[in-house]
Amino acid sequence: MEPNDKVPERNYRDAVHNIIRINTSTPDGALAAELIDTPEFQRLRRIRQLGLAFFAYQSAEHSRFTHSLGAFHIATRLLDRLGAKYKIADEDRIAVRIAALLHDIGHGPFSHVMESILGFHHEDFTIAAISNPASKIAGVLTDFSPDLAPAIVDIISGNFHCKSLGQLVSSQLDADRMDYLLRDSIMTGVKYGIYDLEWIIRSLEIDEEGDRLFVSSRGLYAVEDYLQARYYMFRQVYFHRTLRAAECVLRSLIQRAIDLVRNGEQVFRAEDTALDSVIAGRPLTFAEHFSLDDSDVLFHIKQWRKSSDPILADLSARFIERRLFKILDLDMPEESRPEFIENARRAVLDAGFDADYYFAEDTAADEPYFFYSSREAAPRDHIFVESGFSSPSLREISQISPAVRGLQKGHRIHRVSFPEEARDAILAHYRH
Repeated sequence: MEPNDKVPERNYRDAVHNIIRINTSTPDGALAAELIDTPEFQRLRRIRQLGLAFFAYQSAEHSRFTHSLGAFHIATRLLDRLGAKYKIADEDRIAVRIAALLHDIGHGPFSHVMESILGFHHEDFTIAAISNPASKIAGVLTDFSPDLAPAIVDIISGNFHCKSLGQLVSSQLDADRMDYLLRDSIMTGVKYGIYDLEWIIRSLEIDEEGDRLFVSSRGLYAVEDYLQARYYMFRQVYFHRTLRAAECVLRSLIQRAIDLVRNGEQVFRAEDTALDSVIAGRPLTFAEHFSLDDSDVLFHIKQWRKSSDPILADLSARFIERRLFKILDLDMPEESRPEFIENARRAVLDAGFDADYYFAEDTAADEPYFFYSSREAAPRDHIFVESGFSSPSLREISQISPAVRGLQKGHRIHRVSFPEEARDAILAHYRH
């Protein structure tokens, strides 16, 4: 970021969009700048966008902060494009831009992985940050307009009064996904997430009668490319075996620390911190959640390497030193899997490990969040494309695109994770 008090503009140098400009001489530009400067938003600098992907892709160190600015930038460009053709109320435009900026504000350490460990959804904390009086963000929004925070909550929840504009932030073709695909592709060094953003921006339209977004006929191939990019990014990056192995170790060591405290054992935890509440099994308060970031978790894991408990010490050392579990895809008939899993678990026990912490199944279904599927997604999340020449109509994209139909089956994974020391015994069962 290059602030200059003499110029009413902020410039953020960005790996994806080159320069993200915020005109602070306008009310909504000044609002965006003030929100970026809040403690809750600055915390996103300390939350990795891709969680533990840096274990697999060493350059994937980018943050939720950079992604949120990127989503804000794309939403602004989409609104500029649509506003040149359709009437968009000023208050709706501001609400959509700020919703794109704040959409990820509630993420916890290492992004999605900690949600499964601690049993919360980041969207709940996002809504709390926008509406809780204890939040600096909520105060800034309320000072700007008492109607703004409720409108942003409606956008993020999918209940905005103008559904087509709400889809710019929350849909299958939104500013969030448009930014993270390009950003994650660039920062991991892979090419799977590259698609034609410029042509999609040029091709988006509003069906005013149906109050929904659609893609003009000229944008069909660009959206096909976007959906295929999403599909392959999940298969090759987000479901990467090393990334998932790191997540398995992290879950196990956090659970071990929780179990030890529950059983009255001593576990290092910095007093009066959010991690203290996590390990004690207490639900995080608003203030605790927004004080917690990646560095807090890493600090405790480094300390736990010296734990008197051999399991916690070993798991923590494995995580810090990148001695991760091995991952095995269950490439076998489904009816054979239960027996194999039982034999593999027994092999881990025979190797001298507690299978509750050193053995895990790993599954990820083809949820609509991951892959576009007209069968799985709610009708409001369908992507519609203009079709026909003499009397064009709007059709769901998989009805006219063989490429998108081919993605409908999605991709499921079913794996087991275990220490290297049990590998040979487990593979023996696998081959038989």
